Amino acid sequence: MLNIPTWVWVVFWAVILALLVVDLVAHRGRHGESHKAAVIWTGVWISAGLLFGALVWRIFGTQAGHEYLAAYFIEKSLSLDNVFVFLVIFRSLGVPSKAQHNVLFLGIFGALVFRALFIFLGAAALERWHWVAYVFGGILLVTAWRVFREDPAVQVENKAVRWLAHRMPVTHEFHGKKFIVRLENGRRVATPLLLALLGLELTDILFAVDSVPAAFSVTQDTFIIYSSNAFAILGLRALYLLLAGTVGQLRYLHYGLAGVLAFAGLKMVLEPWLHVPPLTSVAIIAVLIIGSVWASRRVQKREALSRARLDEAGRGDGVERPRGPTRHTEVEA
Repeated sequence: MLNIPTWVWVVFWAVILALLVVDLVAHRGRHGESHKAAVIWTGVWISAGLLFGALVWRIFGTQAGHEYLAAYFIEKSLSLDNVFVFLVIFRSLGVPSKAQHNVLFLGIFGALVFRALFIFLGAAALERWHWVAYVFGGILLVTAWRVFREDPAVQVENKAVRWLAHRMPVTHEFHGKKFIVRLENGRRVATPLLLALLGLELTDILFAVDSVPAAFSVTQDTFIIYSSNAFAILGLRALYLLLAGTVGQLRYLHYGLAGVLAFAGLKMVLEPWLHVPPLTSVAIIAVLIIGSVWASRRVQKREALSRARLDEAGRGDGVERPRGPTRHTEVEA
């Protein structure tokens, strides 16, 4: 494991907090909500993550740089699952777009704190008990099977939000960007924004049970794991705005995510007998995610072409024909 001085952690956290402030200030109000801005900012955050990886490689060596890159790609891939959750929660609660940024900002800040807790506890457990690696691997394999069977794009309600709604005094009305309001009778109640924020945090805790062990499959260094997690999480807001209108159409994406989880689980279980280099892990993850996205877009284009041909044929003979089957998802924006 890397010997990281305390001052390096201090500087790292200062950089992360500075980037969070930049994200908050740069997108206050309606600025930065366009698709073009989302593309630009997604590129900015990915570049920041890769630039930090280059810094890790330069300071700590090639092996550390490769491990960071592999962990970053794993976390960035699995963060796509978070986008599905954002869509489901915001859609089910009817959160207006102008209020979503504050919820996402606070949700990301909370995720940084909870991920740190999971990572340091996980590292301590692995250092003391080697068999914990098999537990982590088993968790990843079980989660991979669940993700493979259950397409997150067809969820109509978030379970964490439903659980909270039955246990908290909540008003169904929005009050600007307030999370708690006082009613005329003096009673304090939560607004749907607070419900959305707590739903994001609880769901991310559940996701951390999957994504953190996945990062441990390529390295057990806490600095590399946490820094890769942090930079993957920082770009979630921009990634959400970028994919909000299209992620529901990526029907095969969950198969790619299941493949990433299964690969990480098998890697942890088989590590004593089969070592997979970090760069090979990056290549496998890229093939799984890019392949699932490509297959989704290819089928979508094929169906669109088929519908266009049917419409053209219908106009040619004067007979109105029904449109071809389309895949309806509850999370399409």
